[in-house]
Amino acid sequence: MMPKNMAICLSAAMLVASCSDQSGPTTPSATTLIEVPGGDNFYAELQSALIMARPGDTIVMPAGTFDLVDGLSLDIDGVHLKGAGQDQTKLNFANQTGSGEGLLVTSDDVILSDFTVQDTRGDGIKSKNADRITYRDLTVEWTRGPHPENGAYAIYPVESEDVLVERVRVSGCSDAGIYVGQSNNIIVRDSVAEANVAGIEIENSTNADVYNNLAIGNTGGILVFNLPDLPVKDGHTTRVFNNRIVANNIENFAPPGGIVAELISGTGLTIMANRNVHVFGNTFEDNRTAHILIAGYTRLTEDADYQALPDDIVIRSNTYLGGGDDPQDLFGLVGEALGGALPQIIWDGGTSYGDGTVQEVNIHVEEDPSIGFLSLGLGTVPLQDLTSLAPALGRPASTPVADPAPIALPQDNAT
Repeated sequence: MMPKNMAICLSAAMLVASCSDQSGPTTPSATTLIEVPGGDNFYAELQSALIMARPGDTIVMPAGTFDLVDGLSLDIDGVHLKGAGQDQTKLNFANQTGSGEGLLVTSDDVILSDFTVQDTRGDGIKSKNADRITYRDLTVEWTRGPHPENGAYAIYPVESEDVLVERVRVSGCSDAGIYVGQSNNIIVRDSVAEANVAGIEIENSTNADVYNNLAIGNTGGILVFNLPDLPVKDGHTTRVFNNRIVANNIENFAPPGGIVAELISGTGLTIMANRNVHVFGNTFEDNRTAHILIAGYTRLTEDADYQALPDDIVIRSNTYLGGGDDPQDLFGLVGEALGGALPQIIWDGGTSYGDGTVQEVNIHVEEDPSIGFLSLGLGTVPLQDLTSLAPALGRPASTPVADPAPIALPQDNAT
């Protein structure tokens, strides 16, 4: 039987007519507080609240650790799902029977805050076609640490407009801890990504600000990628600034086959086949292969609309400490040829893709002359064999690129 306090709240909510403007933010008619009690029926009561909610409702979960065997879903606009605190309300999916995510959101104007999700079979929290979504004060983790059978993503918004991720902690992902894909207008800030394959990834997305984050102890710290054969193409215009990107040196534990399985241990920031990416004010420290790696797409594709090489990459005013002293994989061979260590910034040197047609690649570095730069001189991407490498120190000729405007989100009180 449904608890009396929930029944009263739900009955009140159902008397209120909801209003949802498909072209803009949901306009709630009323705000109702729905308190979900703990106990043996926690899953059923929480999922019932998520189903019966109306725009404007806040669903509050109590403190405690709750074992769930099935995933949760929300498809009502304008709902705030809130726990008692990031370390107080824990949803544990260690005994999950399916392979899906812990929580799936497919509605607009949703706020998720103040709880933890643990040990899901699939992704931690996923949102799809969920405009103006906010992830705030959340933890998503796999408590056994890095493992190839962990879920791929912790925080996973895709195909959305206006995405805000702030003050979240993610760890143990077999792909990316914070992943924003095929979306537009994005802020990822004040968050910690640790012990994932990729800490933070912006993929096939436009207009993103990634700042004030700590990416530490991942295989690769931050990724800005553009991949072929996806519905949303041509990712561009990302600012990566004021982050700490530290000791991202763990071995890659991603399952084989995906592009992230090729991520080289010890890379601080990797930019692949993206454009108009501005990197400034960051502190790079002790990333053993390279602090910054710029590259073209590493595989062949038949996607005729895909731009496989990076362009208009701006790197300026960063701090570099240590690093490059234990380069991995192919870079280890290059490091040996250069005396054992690599410079802070590496570009694969690709200027053509597949058929050898030369393309414009603008890599603009405004760092102090003491900051080293290496082009691998690859020429044609992907790499055919090691003999095609022609490493050269020295920055390429380049053209300045205007800074993108800061991202402003309608749901962000800080802007």
